[in-house]
Amino acid sequence: MTNQKRKTLLYKTGVEYGDYTINPYIGCSHGCTYPCYAYMMAHRFGKAKSITEWEDFKICENAETLLRNELKRMHSKIKSVQLCFSTDPFMYGHDDISNISIKLIKIINEYNIPCYILTKGILPKELIQLNKINFYGITYVSNNEDFRKKYECHAAPLKERLLALKYLSDNGCNTWVSMEPYPTPNIIQQDLQSILEDVYFVDKIVFGRLHYNKLVSSFTGYQDFYNECGETVINYCSKNKINYHIKKGTIINGMSSNEVK
Repeated sequence: MTNQKRKTLLYKTGVEYGDYTINPYIGCSHGCTYPCYAYMMAHRFGKAKSITEWEDFKICENAETLLRNELKRMHSKIKSVQLCFSTDPFMYGHDDISNISIKLIKIINEYNIPCYILTKGILPKELIQLNKINFYGITYVSNNEDFRKKYECHAAPLKERLLALKYLSDNGCNTWVSMEPYPTPNIIQQDLQSILEDVYFVDKIVFGRLHYNKLVSSFTGYQDFYNECGETVINYCSKNKINYHIKKGTIINGMSSNEVK
C-alpha cells in the first residue's frame, strides 16, 4: 500500500444509474476473480501488471483537499456521488480506508449531496450518525460462502456483510443490494429466490449478469436464464414494494427499472 497525489477526484460516470463518482484508491484488496472489470481495465492500460499489484492498492493522499476544492466549483450540478466504481470504499480489514471514506462522505454531505456506497466489505456502524440522504449497499450475488471464497477471496464473509447492512437499515438508513455480476448455473447452482429473501429489508435491488467470463457464454440458454432471473427479481420487488434496476444487457425486451412510491 502506497500513497500518491492526484490532480482530480470527481468525475462524471457513464454507468447507467450513476451521476458523479470518486475513486480515492487505485486498486482493491478484495482480489475478485469473476473477473473484476476494474482490474481488467487497469491491466489493459498499464496501471496494474498483475492482480497481486492491483490488490496492493494506492491511496490518494490529497483526496480531501481535491474533493473540497472541486465541490466548491461543481456542487450545483451534482445530483449524487458514487463510492466507488473502480475500487471499494470499505475494503475488508482496512480500517484506515474506512476512516478516509467516512471523511469524504461527510464532506460531500455538507452540500446536501447524497452518496451511493457499494462495498464487499463491512459497512461501519457509525454510518448511522451521518446524513440520512445516503444509500448504503453491498454486493451480494450468492449466499454460498464457498463461492465467496473462490470469487471474492479477500472480501468480507457474506453473513457479516449482510448483518452490517441490516443494522444500517434497522437504524433508519437507506439500503440497497447489487446482485451483479450474477453467475450462471454452470458456475454455481443456487436459488435466486432464497438470495432475494436474504435481502428482504432493502430499499432497492440492482441486478446484472456476469460479463467477460467464457463459462457464461458456454452455458446453453444463458440469455433465457438471465431473462428468467430478471423476471424473478422484478416479481419479487414488485410484490414487496422494493425499487429495482435491471442492468442493460441482462434481459431482452424487459422492464429495466421502477421507483416504488
